Amino acid sequence: MAEQAEIALFDGCRFVFVATKSLPAPLAEQYRKSIEDYGGEVLEADAKGKLPIPHATHVISNTIDFPEFTEAEALMVPVVTVEWVKTSILRTRQAQVRPFSPDPRMIFSSVVLTCADLPLNDKEAIIGATMALGGVESKDVSKTTTHICALSLDHPKCQTAIDRKLKCKIVLPHWFDDCFKLGKRIDETPYLLPDPEILRARPEDELDVPSSAHMEGATSAIPDHPLAEEETGRSGRPKLTVFAKRKVLLSWDLPINSRLRKILHDLICDGGGEIVVDTNECDMFIGQFRDGPEYVRAAQSGKDVGNLAWLYHLIVHNEWTSPFRRLLHYPVPRNGIPGFENMRITLSNYGGEARIYLENLIKACGATFTKTMKADNTHLITARKNGEKCEAALDWNIHTINHLWIEESYAKCEVQSLTIPKYTHWPSRTNLGEVIGQTFLDEQKLHETYYPGGDADLDATARRRRQLLDAAHENALVVGAPTPKAGKTPKAVKVMRESSPTSNAPCPTQKARAYETPARGRHIRTGKENDTPSILSSGSRSAKAQALSKLQNLAPDIALYEKEKKRSAKDGHAPWGGKRAADQIDKERSAKSSSPAHQRPESDDDEETRRPAKKQKPSAPTVQLRLTLTGYKRWVGDKKREDADRRKLRELGVQIVNENATCDYLVAPKMVRTLKFLKVLARGVDILKSEFVDDMLEQGEVPDPEAYHLQDKEAEKRFGVTLRAAIARAKKNKASGRPLLWNVPIYCTADIKNGVDSYKALAEANGAIFKVYRARSGTTIKPTTREEDGGAPPEPVYLLTSNSPAEKELWPRFEAMARKGNMEPRVVVSDWMLDVILRQEYVFDKKYLVTAYFPETA
Repeated sequence: MAEQAEIALFDGCRFVFVATKSLPAPLAEQYRKSIEDYGGEVLEADAKGKLPIPHATHVISNTIDFPEFTEAEALMVPVVTVEWVKTSILRTRQAQVRPFSPDPRMIFSSVVLTCADLPLNDKEAIIGATMALGGVESKDVSKTTTHICALSLDHPKCQTAIDRKLKCKIVLPHWFDDCFKLGKRIDETPYLLPDPEILRARPEDELDVPSSAHMEGATSAIPDHPLAEEETGRSGRPKLTVFAKRKVLLSWDLPINSRLRKILHDLICDGGGEIVVDTNECDMFIGQFRDGPEYVRAAQSGKDVGNLAWLYHLIVHNEWTSPFRRLLHYPVPRNGIPGFENMRITLSNYGGEARIYLENLIKACGATFTKTMKADNTHLITARKNGEKCEAALDWNIHTINHLWIEESYAKCEVQSLTIPKYTHWPSRTNLGEVIGQTFLDEQKLHETYYPGGDADLDATARRRRQLLDAAHENALVVGAPTPKAGKTPKAVKVMRESSPTSNAPCPTQKARAYETPARGRHIRTGKENDTPSILSSGSRSAKAQALSKLQNLAPDIALYEKEKKRSAKDGHAPWGGKRAADQIDKERSAKSSSPAHQRPESDDDEETRRPAKKQKPSAPTVQLRLTLTGYKRWVGDKKREDADRRKLRELGVQIVNENATCDYLVAPKMVRTLKFLKVLARGVDILKSEFVDDMLEQGEVPDPEAYHLQDKEAEKRFGVTLRAAIARAKKNKASGRPLLWNVPIYCTADIKNGVDSYKALAEANGAIFKVYRARSGTTIKPTTREEDGGAPPEPVYLLTSNSPAEKELWPRFEAMARKGNMEPRVVVSDWMLDVILRQEYVFDKKYLVTAYFPETA
């Protein structure tokens, strides 16, 4: 019976082998024979070399770098290494597939873990998170155990590993904690017992800058030296097979001359590939930028889209890899990622290719890279939290983060929040350069941002590719807290929101595609700006994760306690604590107080050397009132007076705060349409006249605010609004949880007078969906007919603009885009939004249309 069970081990299983450099054909043939001996079936590729993934139950591959991986992920066919086959045969039962995944995002896929002297809660947290990322728990120490998590070597598991000379590593729980926080696997060396470096060395001690294998051929989107002569020669090198039976399109925007284009043409054709000029015919599209009809069509169709660096990587290594695998292997955004344009970023503690890679990534994002750091820098990206630049950044209030922030911002096509903990985490004895370049591009975010829609125009083959990509995104591994799944865009969602790091709008649940929205609610926000990813919990960190984090400081004490606890009571070494500890402390205090040295009088020398006690500064009174000021004239050009007055106000329990902070009152000399005035008004805050602050400073006490409510009849008449009514409407909007412009789509031209930033801040403070309109290829409003909308009338969508020639060219394109999406385009001057916010009433008048406001444009 046992022999029959062994023979039937793989009965009913159909395997596909992926031959690569890490799994050469002879080795694959050996495992193929073993599988067939145990009742399994091995499927062959078709005439075009395509693997039959839909018919397989398992894919055997030592890497995820093969073209059909997306299909396997979409169809949920497990991809495992050959070790899975070997382990299954040794155990005479099929092993779990998760620990044998070749996916590098499964950071603990090769870890077999057992825990020693850990508290129960921490043990459960570590094991649970390790298993979620591909690891396996072992109850006892065995030959297959790779890691023992312990606080000391005193535990029997550690002694067993040492006595039997097992190759497993005995690490502190700090290693798991740091890996979980980063979502990356770092080197265990500083955490190894018996002499862990993280407990011995200081964080500021010197540390070598590591190299990263993930940087090879991926440091730049445009390689400086594309192909050496020996690489382009046809003799002395193996024949290329990576392009066999593939049709390649070289885009017109590639920065190459005719000679280099001819060389690439010959290399591809000599390798069995074909150069085509029609996007519909190609399998691989090579372009420089994420725009243009060719790029959009190829990307929508699910073709392999990469840039010149990706093409060179394929030629040099002669092995396929996904262009999503490395950030700079995919076409770059022509104008960077929105939000980076005003950033000045510098680097510290990165070296070699990692530094070059980050420089190019910063530029690709649209930010300015600076070699040196000055006070006008906005961000410092560092691999360690020490050094002169880090100290200067602290003094100058410059944001300090690690490289994961810039990588994930680029991968997700939007600026990520600086408050996410993993962006500000630096293990004390690790240079984070060792985990650089491991972030994958988010294809779903690329789809939403650069080539949305288009499904209706695709043929059956392209439509299936698109469906596979969407399904693969649904099934893909996510390291961290679950986030709302984008999937296919629901018909109700027309505008792909460009989220802002300062947005605090509520986000929908994960089932957003089934969300029914009321009037003006078709423009549903996706995602959450201040999502805090966590391995151990969704949302805020769980109690287990917090306990795990505290082990950083408690490890030595816990280890000492565990050691003392094991001592025998009969030898007089009972566990320390309780009454015994209290009695011992009392004895020591009594002995100390009765000792002659303790009772001797102080000498004159003692009196001379004793330092006087430092006089404590009186603490400032509790803040009773918070004010935001706008248009206040008293301090103009007089910084010293302003500082003195602010201190005086603070002594009265009054604090001056900016427009983004919570305040009790807004103080202004009159009704104005400044950024501060309109932002605070949107929160329903009462407005006082400037004399309130003047009288407070002169009288030295806080007068009754009710006597200082702002009244400005002239401005009310000019703007056609009653201030008290506007405040009442703002309070009502705030109480309802829906700001004035909740989910109203508002676009703005990039060249608008006075700049985009102030309009963006005002629109988002009032709940609008704000997006800069540059009329790039593709569309940000999904084409929809009225019938597809259930017969609903067109909803308005606004474009804020001035009347410069460059902006005028955008108006007809915006209107055409809106109408194709069954929406009513309204190209308006910025005064429309300012007046609406000032009134706190969502109304529209045709006088704000550019054709009415600027008659010469009609």
